[in-house]
Amino acid sequence: MKKAISINWLLLVMTVFLLPSCELIGDIFQAGVWVGVLIVVGIIGLIIYLFTRKK
Repeated sequence: MKKAISINWLLLVMTVFLLPSCELIGDIFQAGVWVGVLIVVGIIGLIIYLFTRKK
């Protein structure tokens, strides 16, 4: 019985510490996606600018 209680406490503590970190990692990746989108749009804009400038 004592071992089962300690395992339950361990699972509770792990859940409390790991779930917020997963949310943080998800937010970081979501921000990374937006940065990637902005970079791609910037590169496409630069390519269009360079092609229209040559003519």
